[in-house]
Amino acid sequence: MHYDCSPPIVHRDISSKNVLLDLEYEVHVSDFGTAKFLKQDSSKWSQLAGTYGYVAPELAYTMYIAEKCDVYNFRVLTLEIIKGDHPRDFLSSFPSLSSNVDLALHDMLDPRLATPSRDIQDKLISIVAVAFSCLDANPESRPTMQIMQLSFFVKEIKFHSSELSD
Repeated sequence: MHYDCSPPIVHRDISSKNVLLDLEYEVHVSDFGTAKFLKQDSSKWSQLAGTYGYVAPELAYTMYIAEKCDVYNFRVLTLEIIKGDHPRDFLSSFPSLSSNVDLALHDMLDPRLATPSRDIQDKLISIVAVAFSCLDANPESRPTMQIMQLSFFVKEIKFHSSELSD
């Protein structure tokens, strides 16, 4: 994502229709038509932009834009990928989802797919835990994209090092 840009860029529409995979399955964000530079000396207020169901609460209700709007979008997209469908019904059935992280993984997985191996289930559980940490309505309580990326990177290193020791 764009956490390391200066000035920071807020995409405002990270959704399944704006994410592309290349031949090596590397993810690329597309459609920067709603993106905005966050300059220190400019207003943090914005018009509503983004896809319904992905928009961060602070942008939807107050039109306040911050880097963590994209963190919220990312959370919805992550859960959509795991669930195989937009998680709106799933999320609305749990009003305080951040306190219900102990949900059964099988309740979250795409039912059209075979049950994943134990190793993959462990990775999915850690990904879902990171996604849940992005649920907070207060953007200041959400992790940054940099922290999320480091979290995934460290877990990936641990996963690959355990494969080498087998």
